[in-house]
This record gives sequence, structure tokens and C-alpha cells, in this order.
Amino acid sequence: MDTGTHLVMGIGLAGLAMVDPVVAASPAVHTAVLIGTIAGSQAPDLDNLLRLKGNACYIRNHRGRSHSLPAVLLWTIAITGLLQLIYRGSLPWLHVGSWVLLSVAVHVFTDLFNAYGTQAMRPFNEKWISWNIIHIFDPVIFTVHLIAILLWAAGLVNPAVLFPLMYLLLVMYYAWRTYSARQMVRRLPRLDQGYQSSDSYIAIPTISLSIWNVVKQSKDHIFHIGNLRNGQLTWLDETKCSSHPAVEKSKNDPAIRSFLYFTNFACADVKEHSWGYEVRWADVRYRHRKQYPFVGVLMMNKRYETVGSYVGWLSDDRLMKRLRMDTY
Repeated sequence: MDTGTHLVMGIGLAGLAMVDPVVAASPAVHTAVLIGTIAGSQAPDLDNLLRLKGNACYIRNHRGRSHSLPAVLLWTIAITGLLQLIYRGSLPWLHVGSWVLLSVAVHVFTDLFNAYGTQAMRPFNEKWISWNIIHIFDPVIFTVHLIAILLWAAGLVNPAVLFPLMYLLLVMYYAWRTYSARQMVRRLPRLDQGYQSSDSYIAIPTISLSIWNVVKQSKDHIFHIGNLRNGQLTWLDETKCSSHPAVEKSKNDPAIRSFLYFTNFACADVKEHSWGYEVRWADVRYRHRKQYPFVGVLMMNKRYETVGSYVGWLSDDRLMKRLRMDTY
């Protein structure tokens, strides 16, 4: 989820903590829990600091180790330990730590539901897990949390009643979205007039509950990109992946390896220039304004030696400006 949603979830979990008699009985303990759940709801995304080492490093590692099973425990221990230092050991660590653990675990768990996904099963499995059910910003989840927090802040509703009911409703919402997404994917072959038995589909949630982005992968390295809007499937673009020798050579570059490590939906295109080759890998899951802004681009000379590269999110115009800066 996005940073704002994780923030309101952290506050919401502090409201839910009022069902814990030990937390509810002490304003100091509840304040510590509030700090802990907010910190826990943000902690896994501290790997955003990897941007300082470059986009390739960030893309390869974001939501990786920081969202793994050991990291969930390490974030919990670190935050709970810091709170104990601040409060000079006076906190009931088991109660505070339990709510911090819940906030970190909820962060990682909810991130599994969007298209980006996480490596939540590390160290047992490095596979990226993305269930493609909830958009990275879901207006229902955010709005419900915001309303509940405002009611709590205004003192209009007992948080020990309000937040359990809210989270029960959200569990039901997640279950409904999961069921709807699975049913919708099963219907796609019937909705597609050009369906072949070798085709495979994924559906990617958008901010609208009634619109899904759809990617169909056909044989011969062809991707069809479209959307499903109110039950109507429309194809918007078709991308055929290049088999030029420069494509295979590009896979040896560290930046491109980082890009391919993250996605199974990358498609390459090659442009030949007088000075060499421009290989552009695009993640076809992310189409915006007729472009594919999540790219890995490599500039190579005629000997397939790297002369410039970029990995990340950029429009075509900004990308070309960036590549010219890196190349010259």
C-alpha cells in the first residue's frame, strides 16, 4: 500500500489496541502503543533509502529483505526496544511488542495484495508474491480508516467498539475483492474473442473498483494490453518482444538484471543507431497514457559494451533526456 494508507492503518491499530485492558488502563502505555504501531506500519518501507544507491539497487531490493519473515521480527524488536529505552523500561513489553508486531505484519500482508508484491517468504523463497487484488491506493480502505480516526479523535465513539467493527468490515471487503478478482480472471477467456488455449491472463487492479488492467501473454512473445471496464474487455495495445542479439547481451548488465529480477512481464525492444543499440525493456503491467513508464534501458556500442543505462519510472521525454545525460 502507499505511505498514507500505511499511516492511517498504524493509527487504526492503535485504536484497536484499546481492546487490550492493559493498554486501555494506562494513557502512557497507549501513547507508546500509538508510537509503536505508527512506526511499525512504516518501518518496512525504510528500504526507500536504497534510492541513494541508485534506482537499480532500489528496484531489486525494495520490498525484499525489509518485508521478509526475519525482518518482521527484527523491526518489532527494534521498535519495542527503542520504546523501552524512551520509557526507561516501564512499559509492559509483551503487550506493546504484540501491537508493534501486528502493525509490521499488517504492513507486509497488505502489500501482498497489490501488483508490486513483496518477497515475504524470504529466506525460504525469493519469489515475488503479488496477488493483484487491491490497488496500491484503495480509496475504500483509506476512507474507512480516516472516518474512524476522526470519530475517535472527536470522542464520538468508543474505540474499543469502533475499530473491531471497522476491521471486521475490512476483512470482509478483502475477502470480497479476492473472490471477485479470482472470478473475473476465470471469465477473461470467455470475454476475449481472440482467445487461444495457449494464452494466459493476469488482471491488475486500478483505483476504480469497476476497472481492471488486463495483460494477455500469447505464444511467440506477444503481450496484449487492455482493460476490463464494467464487464467489457477492450484491447488497447499489442507488444511483440524483440529477439535481436542485443537483447540477450543486455541481460548481462547489472542494471537490466535488477529490472528482470523484479518482473516476469518484461518485453524488450531494440533500436539500432549509428553508434550502437538501444535496448528498452518495459514492464507491460504498467501502461499509462499510451506509454510504459517502468523501464530498464541500456545503450550499447557496436561491440555490445554499455555506454549508458537507466532503470526506473519515467515518461518517454524525461527518459531520453536522462539517457543523454548518462551517455554524454
